Amino acid sequence: MRKILITNDDGIDADGIVRLARAAAELGEVWVVAPDSQRSAMSHSVTLRHSIEAWEVDFPVQGVHAYACDGQPADCVRIGVLNIVPGKPDHVFSGINYGYNVASDLQYSATAGAAFEAAFQRIHTIAFSEDACERHEVTDRYLKEIIVELLSKPLAINQIWNVNFPGCRLTDCKGILRDRKVSTDEFYKDRYVETVVSEGRTSYMVEGIRNYNASEGTDLKAILDNYVSIGIATNIS
Repeated sequence: MRKILITNDDGIDADGIVRLARAAAELGEVWVVAPDSQRSAMSHSVTLRHSIEAWEVDFPVQGVHAYACDGQPADCVRIGVLNIVPGKPDHVFSGINYGYNVASDLQYSATAGAAFEAAFQRIHTIAFSEDACERHEVTDRYLKEIIVELLSKPLAINQIWNVNFPGCRLTDCKGILRDRKVSTDEFYKDRYVETVVSEGRTSYMVEGIRNYNASEGTDLKAILDNYVSIGIATNIS
């Protein structure tokens, strides 16, 4: 039986990781190693200067071996692959992230960072993300189908499958677009709002403005047009 390791960056209690584990449990033996709390935008950060801890926790999907970890998502993959999963996993799934991981945002994403760590460990990996909303109709319709499709599709070294589900209603979803390139367009145009805290000190809070334009053939264009986007992302760092 195939062994599947699942992690995320929204934390082990996030709804997305539970839904992903439930779908994966129909396809193999599932192990979850995920952060104990929110770790978004940590990219491929790993912990080197101090120890990290992991502990077994109850998980709402029967038969799943689950561990919380006080490290980063990439740390979760490292200890999952090297220490926790017996004999190493055959596949790593990262997600389902609350919010898209497309275009320029991919470089900040800890969902992608964890997936790239698994790719670095030479493990076949799929990252899953969806719109930051409470509508999961499209994800729930296509999730297992896409997992089954991609499990047998090979990847080169340092590559991951990157899947994004639109947040539209299922009746408005136009289907699946494959072979989507990572858009070079900005997903958010960022600026910082300044607030004077005290004399000589200023705080800065990021404020993102969504970009609703994208080039044809890209992941960003696909989700803006209400398609599920499937593509390969490559870690070139």
